[in-house]
Amino acid sequence: MKITKIAAYRVELPLREGSYKWSGGKSVTVFDSTLVRVDTDAGVTGWGEVCPLGPFYLPAYAAGCRAGIAEIGPALLGEDPREIERLNLRMDALLKGHPYVKSGIDIACWDILGQVAGLPVCTLLGGRYGDDFVLYRAISQEDPEAMAQKVAGYRDEGYRRFQLKVGGDPDVDIDRIHAVAAELRPGDRLIADANTGWTRHEAMRVVRAVRDVDVYIEQPCPSYEECLAVRRRTDHPFVLDEVVDGVDVLVRGHADLAMDVVNIKISKFGGLTRARLARDLCARLGIAMTIEDSWGGDITTAAIAHLAHSTPTELLFTSTDFNSYVTVSTAEGAPQRDGGRLAASTEPGLGVSPRADVLGEPVVEVG
Repeated sequence: MKITKIAAYRVELPLREGSYKWSGGKSVTVFDSTLVRVDTDAGVTGWGEVCPLGPFYLPAYAAGCRAGIAEIGPALLGEDPREIERLNLRMDALLKGHPYVKSGIDIACWDILGQVAGLPVCTLLGGRYGDDFVLYRAISQEDPEAMAQKVAGYRDEGYRRFQLKVGGDPDVDIDRIHAVAAELRPGDRLIADANTGWTRHEAMRVVRAVRDVDVYIEQPCPSYEECLAVRRRTDHPFVLDEVVDGVDVLVRGHADLAMDVVNIKISKFGGLTRARLARDLCARLGIAMTIEDSWGGDITTAAIAHLAHSTPTELLFTSTDFNSYVTVSTAEGAPQRDGGRLAASTEPGLGVSPRADVLGEPVVEVG
């Protein structure tokens, strides 16, 4: 089997709630997503998706993804998409860094492999744990009262884990955490996600002020070293996210006791292949995980679901259903939230069929 064509489609994904706001005044109202199609000479087509959280969150941006696909795509023609590790090494040789560029191609190749094998990607990634898995809901940054009011509505939708966007003025963030914590019920979990927004001294003020609150502290500062310094001065459960971009950080973090939970974002690792490697390492080390991506629609949600559902239940802290946040559906067969939980498809591959009327014409086409 050989790759005969690679194409990329641009799709806008407006948010149901109007806007998504987090640290540093960053916000997005419409996400720019890239859907990737990989065709083969056997008539099997695979799909992937890459959707950066704007150009100012991580070293990734939507137009860069499409430009990167145009750059490396020609050299991937003729490769066997089933030989995914070999294909990843080929992409790394063609383009140094830029893992998000490679992610959609990698996911599409897993989709192809699953279809050829007649198995869901979940099975190929390690097997299915349980009937479904737990989700979190992100609470966009607003004033404390407005954020607290969101909890009841999200709980009615089935969510029991709430990721509170902080990382702004420490005094306001302290109020945000206390206000939302007051709305929690037994069994709920609260994560205060600063998205690198605090300086070290600000983070220390916050964790001291909320030391009586049952809350996870997530990525308070930009660097690993700053986060580690805060971690060593608080007994709150600690989550690392933005600095986790490879297995080297995971090994270092385990040795330093730097975190209790890590977030594994698929596109930040370059696709399911390297994200699975990170997942399996964390599983062996006993580190809990949130399995997710930067953002996305139906295809990203499907990829997340397969990786999350194949993660041991006791180590899957939570995951996400990005397709419920947006107003546009890009594919049939994508997993849908049911009472705050999600399940990967049991169909071969990712189990999704993109909607041609939504995708339109490709903006990049190679082959």
